[in-house]
Amino acid sequence: MSLLATPLSYLLTLLYNLVHNYGIAIIILTVIVKAALYPVYAKSMKSTMKMGKLQPKMQELQQKYGKDREVYQQKVSELYKEEGASMYGGCLPMIVQMIVIMGLFALLRTPMRYMTDENMLYAIHETFLWIPDLSQPDKWILPLAAAAATFISYSMSSMQQMQTSMGGATGNAAQGNMMGKMMKYFFPIMILWFARTYPAGLAIYWFGSQVIQIFYNLRFNQWKKQQAEEDKKAKKAKKK
Repeated sequence: MSLLATPLSYLLTLLYNLVHNYGIAIIILTVIVKAALYPVYAKSMKSTMKMGKLQPKMQELQQKYGKDREVYQQKVSELYKEEGASMYGGCLPMIVQMIVIMGLFALLRTPMRYMTDENMLYAIHETFLWIPDLSQPDKWILPLAAAAATFISYSMSSMQQMQTSMGGATGNAAQGNMMGKMMKYFFPIMILWFARTYPAGLAIYWFGSQVIQIFYNLRFNQWKKQQAEEDKKAKKAKKK
């Protein structure tokens, strides 16, 4: 992860030299990274929405050709081609997100491994709000806040995925929804444990990123409502 963590350390050092506060520098870095990833999130969400619209047609294909798997796969491929959709359209954006997150995780978990500025040796030990040392874990307040933000963000994302699969829920989709419900509770608990173990600076990043993600999810919900209204208008126009 040094390939990404090192340039991110340069950016974090630059931000610290501008604001002279390690906690604020991490918050600004979080905003910059999330803003840079917004087009990736948007592309992933649009791909998910497009796949959701195809669920009724895919269900029809499954009813017609489900017994012949080879023919069914061929018909599905033809449908994707006609609609300009891709089964893996949301995968690449997710991979990009994970690579960036892992780079930031490596940087904020062991900052001095990647930072070369001597001033940062003291910066990572600065106080921030109620936290006496950002290089040490905050035991409860920040971990609980990070877990709560993760729960809200993950719940919104899970709801979006469930809604896109409602049009033609298959066994795999139903199983995926069940797994999503389990992860909705397991993931925040895992974040709570991590945040109580890792440096507070990393927990600040995660909390900030999840708060921003909540606003992203609200924006994506607006897109879905607009798309639904456009689909209704298009259906009414066809009936006329």
